Amino acid sequence: MKTILPTTLALAAVAAFVCASQASAQTAPKPKAKPAAAAAAAAPASADSAPIQITATVPGLCVLSRDAILQTSTVGAFVTDRMKQLAAVVRAELTSDQTSLENDAKALEGQKASLDAEVYNQRGQALQQRGGQFQEKVQLRQREMEATQQKAFARILQASGPFVGQMVSQHGCGVLLDANAVIVANQNTDITAGVIQLLNGSLTQFSFDREHLDTPGAAPAQ
Repeated sequence: MKTILPTTLALAAVAAFVCASQASAQTAPKPKAKPAAAAAAAAPASADSAPIQITATVPGLCVLSRDAILQTSTVGAFVTDRMKQLAAVVRAELTSDQTSLENDAKALEGQKASLDAEVYNQRGQALQQRGGQFQEKVQLRQREMEATQQKAFARILQASGPFVGQMVSQHGCGVLLDANAVIVANQNTDITAGVIQLLNGSLTQFSFDREHLDTPGAAPAQ
């Protein structure tokens, strides 16, 4: 019975992290709602329907896209780039662990003929245990990256709060809707661009590192 760690186990674990971290660090969530002009241009035309044109405005009603703030603001772009840097560091760490496991597995396999069967099995089981610990580490790093991104995005939204209030006051908004819940809106009711402009003039970057969830008392970002 073969007990040593298959090299594909380490490869699969790193590959899983790479795919997940790339998806997480690429960009902030893309806005689901678009201004009226953009939505109308993107709407598919058919013989039975025409692009939706929203020209009317409802007094006191405004919309805001928090996703657009995270994606297109200067500080949002900074966070995206920083997340890519952190992901690269983690990938290097995991790749080093992977290489160590693979080298030890190959070395043990090369010693198989000269080792007592019991010794060989014991060392193989130890490698399997290390392989399991490695997979747990990959999962931990992924959770840490997710928590890091959530915390950074929360800081951006918190910083934009006063500017949202300012734009609400300027536009006389009695109701503020999440743009993600709106199919199409008149662009005159969307205060997102104004908020982003104010945010860009106030905050462009801030320092942050990867969250460490294996530290006693550490908890995922809310």
